[in-house]
Amino acid sequence: MRIIVTGGAGFIGSAVARHIINNTQNQVLVLDSLTYAGNLESLDTIANSDRYKFEHVDICNRLELDRVFSEFQPDAVMHLAAESHVDRSIDGPAAFIETNIVGTYTLLEATRQYWNALRETAKEAFRFHHISTDEVYGDLHGTDDLFTETTPYAPSSPYSASKASSDHLVRAWLRTYGLPTIVTNCSNNYGPYHFPEKLIPLTILNALEGKALPVYGNGAQVRDWLYVEDHARALYKVVCEGEVGETYNIGGHNERKNIDVVQTICRLLDELVPNKPGNLTKYEDLITFVTDRPGHDMRYAIDASKIDRELGWYPQESFESGIRKTVEWYLANEQWWSRVKDGSYAGERLGLTH
Repeated sequence: MRIIVTGGAGFIGSAVARHIINNTQNQVLVLDSLTYAGNLESLDTIANSDRYKFEHVDICNRLELDRVFSEFQPDAVMHLAAESHVDRSIDGPAAFIETNIVGTYTLLEATRQYWNALRETAKEAFRFHHISTDEVYGDLHGTDDLFTETTPYAPSSPYSASKASSDHLVRAWLRTYGLPTIVTNCSNNYGPYHFPEKLIPLTILNALEGKALPVYGNGAQVRDWLYVEDHARALYKVVCEGEVGETYNIGGHNERKNIDVVQTICRLLDELVPNKPGNLTKYEDLITFVTDRPGHDMRYAIDASKIDRELGWYPQESFESGIRKTVEWYLANEQWWSRVKDGSYAGERLGLTH
């Protein structure tokens, strides 16, 4: 297969690209506009593969998309390009509307034009796989409720509202034009190459520097945590085996309160990095509760039984094994995250060395 991965220099997208190159014989073309969260260094391990190619393309640029489709002739599109940080969407929603809504529309139209020109057998085999989030479903109030594939949408933030809109566009292009689309909605990802503004890497890196570990409100917000490499396996299985028109929820079966996640990381660091900065006795002493963010959902939790039942996917990592692997990865890869933190990774973005 020849697969376009949009947003492939981002956290989840790069995991998908690495998974495909390392575990299949398929060809991957990564499209990424290389905004702040796009990092070509996350693709270094596959950069020398003759089955991997990178194109510096914004999904809002229709002319460039048409060129890429014409030259690469993909069998599938895995659409991960998105602005994804809730706090940033509150401070500046315009970029989320542009990328997540207008960008998805532009990509759908470029895909539709390309798909319409394919021979019938190629048209039937083609897939447009749209990767979304469980945040489109809004908030769960009961302790036992779970998001299913038929849970009504009730987004709370500009980010989740823009992703909900993109989900609707994808389904409409199937219903109206027959474009063979599939949608997946995932829970919170974590793991290697995670941009340091997100909770888990921020906690790890702040702790190593003896800085405050900020926790919103009282830290009681619950999330279902999914190891990113488990997610990449699921996404590849969906694009290869999923049914057109179906939605698959992908979750880690690992519900944790935010405060418990932070405390778990602190205990792992106590074990793995006993020489603490300053006069620190234990890393938990750095935990600092801060004012909650506006519209903060209290609980997300995914029912992932459908993808298990129909496609045979189940996460391999427990939260305990995944978070240990994550902490160990950050300890072993200071060069990667230090270049993100000091901004020098931007030089590679601008130099486009891949």
